Amino acid sequence: MLTLLNLLSAVALLVWGTHIVRSGIMRVYGADLRRVLSRSVSKKPMAFLAGIGVTALVQSSNATTLLVTSFVAQDLVGLTPALVVILGADVGTALMARILTFDLSWLSPLFIFFGVVFFLGRKQTRAGQLGRTSIGLGLILLALQLIVAAATPIMQASGVKVMFSSLTGDVMLDALVGAMFAIISYSSLAAVLITATLTATGVISFKVALCLVIGANLGSGMLAMLNNSTANAAGKRVALGSLLFKFIGALMVLPVIEPLANGLRHLPVNDEELVIFFHVFYNLIRCLIMVPFAEPMARFCRRLIREEPDIEQRMKPKHLDISSLDTPALALANAARETLRMGDVMEQMLATFGKVVHGELREDREIRRLDDDADVLYTAIKLYLAQMPKDDLPKEDSRRWAEIIEMALNLEQGGDILERMSGEVVDKSLTARRAFSAEGLEELDAQLELLTSNLRLSLSVFFSRDMLSAKRLRRAKHRFRILNRRYSHAHVDRLHQHNVQSIETSSLHLGLLGDMKRLNSLFSAVAYSVLEQADDDHDEE
Repeated sequence: MLTLLNLLSAVALLVWGTHIVRSGIMRVYGADLRRVLSRSVSKKPMAFLAGIGVTALVQSSNATTLLVTSFVAQDLVGLTPALVVILGADVGTALMARILTFDLSWLSPLFIFFGVVFFLGRKQTRAGQLGRTSIGLGLILLALQLIVAAATPIMQASGVKVMFSSLTGDVMLDALVGAMFAIISYSSLAAVLITATLTATGVISFKVALCLVIGANLGSGMLAMLNNSTANAAGKRVALGSLLFKFIGALMVLPVIEPLANGLRHLPVNDEELVIFFHVFYNLIRCLIMVPFAEPMARFCRRLIREEPDIEQRMKPKHLDISSLDTPALALANAARETLRMGDVMEQMLATFGKVVHGELREDREIRRLDDDADVLYTAIKLYLAQMPKDDLPKEDSRRWAEIIEMALNLEQGGDILERMSGEVVDKSLTARRAFSAEGLEELDAQLELLTSNLRLSLSVFFSRDMLSAKRLRRAKHRFRILNRRYSHAHVDRLHQHNVQSIETSSLHLGLLGDMKRLNSLFSAVAYSVLEQADDDHDEE
């Protein structure tokens, strides 16, 4: 029993080590990997190589699949190139399995020791995250040693031999067992390595081992489907296409597995090495054959999984991918894109408020609905960022985290102000059959136009963090305040002239001008954040 627990803990340690490597690499190079994938998808050979390279870095084809799926779900990458990237990822994980079978036991203590030193000493820096990756690599190598050590006595037990002796002849049953291995261990890599160990100890035949390897590949496709069960239609198509490619490969090889096994047995290589080499070349040949069929597979997946009708699309966040939370660069980019959607809602509210000012009473309901949309997005962004491990964030990411929260909060408060302004216009002016003077209406229109312009510039500064744009926004804020003061004085002058319309709407008019000044301050706050950050960076230099 203790030996079985040792084996299970070794497999768990392998999975955990893979997770640590993935999260460490993604925290350091996540944004770079995103750019590599986005730039490589235009050509299939480059997309295929990108899949191999990214998987070699993150040590897991499942991690690459989750990453690519999140891009597809956000319309950053097309379905066809995403399928090609995942085919490359399958080859990448097979190559890593071959590399990890070398005797690298002497590297494990070195990786763990230096990784702990760097991670604890400089936790929130790039060096600290690379130390985290080093710890993960050390744990992977250590786990592989423990798997071999724990599996050997288990496989020599008579009961286990009897259990595995049933895996003889039925290729479909053997493949399904291999798939279950991959799902239970949450890693096709672990399943393949265990299969190689079983073959070396003589517990299973070479033919059964090949079937288990094919099944392990199929199991990784099933894992991808399970991981993306809650994704949108685009994300589910990626996982389905990957699974179908693996299923087609299994159907092509399993009928000829017996003559293939007999032919491979004549090679001057031991059975354990042969299992690993078969895993590599099976994935390489299968994926190279499947690459030209990525487009037909994409069309087939679109037919099987259609877009779900989304009646209240604006009420739901689109870019807050939970699987990206372990990668701060990606998660912050997702939150920033969702904040831009809040900005779009705010721009619609300004345009609708202009209609309310001109007497279109029914548009007040639209403003209330848009404010509800902004509140939903704000709550989603806030809860999404709250799930990020902020204490572990590098300094730059921590600043961006605060900027996104502040921008989202300012937009949410701006929405509340606009909703109140609309209600006051309806209650105090239009329902009492009072109208703004022609001059007052022109002033309000001019202020709304400037507000819209400053909002757009604010969103541009927020997304690009450009210094010149931030200075432009700061100047635009001051110009708005000067014009706002001028319009207030002009209104008072009309009161002295006994303009009846100005007298009737005086408190409302001045109140709206004051609210617009507050809106302008909320929109322009991001400029000071960017400029202060630039000053801090200059002082550090």
